[in-house]
Amino acid sequence: MTESGTPPTHDEAHGGALGSRLNWLRAAVLGANDGVVSTAGLVVGVAGATDDRSALLTAGLAGLFAGSMSMAVGEYVSVSTQRDSEEAAIAMERRELKERPEAELDELTGLLEERGLSREVAREAAEQLTARDALAAHARVELGIDPDDLTNPWHAAWASFLAFTAGALLPLLAIVLPPSGLRLPVTVVSVLAGLAITGWFSARTGSAEPRPAVWRNVGGGALAMAVTYAAGSLLGAAGV
Repeated sequence: MTESGTPPTHDEAHGGALGSRLNWLRAAVLGANDGVVSTAGLVVGVAGATDDRSALLTAGLAGLFAGSMSMAVGEYVSVSTQRDSEEAAIAMERRELKERPEAELDELTGLLEERGLSREVAREAAEQLTARDALAAHARVELGIDPDDLTNPWHAAWASFLAFTAGALLPLLAIVLPPSGLRLPVTVVSVLAGLAITGWFSARTGSAEPRPAVWRNVGGGALAMAVTYAAGSLLGAAGV
């Protein structure tokens, strides 16, 4: 039911699903962005110490696999914890609905009133929602959870792994494919262009102004590469 007491429109019914897809898309863009920045910092740092293609390739691949696995495991653990909490909350709600259905109906009515419905409309809406699917109604209104659409930790892990890998391939290929004298400038230009694209895209998926996001991305990536290149140059000069 909407706040006017009428059934939700098609757009409203699918608003949550759209928001979920946008969150996944934003997470994928940020994962790719992490892959670009971390791998670029690593290979540029190594390039400051040596221009050996094998060393650069080894460092880049090591960074790619370590970063993508770290992202995947971290996302799996994080989403699994979130899912466990959601399932525990839903189980508690199911138990409360069984033990005290009238109190839960009053609670749902109050929650709908807080959203702007009159007492009479809120009561009617609560009764209709309870008759249709009491658990789903309480999970969505009270907990903000869709019991039929809990996040899958394996999907999150694979998405993070693939997004990071896709981002990491850009600086890796840029540092090993060009001839020796062009590796660093090609990598820097490619990475900054990639960061500008991910910054723009992440801002657009969130309906934000792209320019600040692009400048933050490009500035952060440039700083990371400058610091790691300086560190690599110092270590290379010291013969470490």
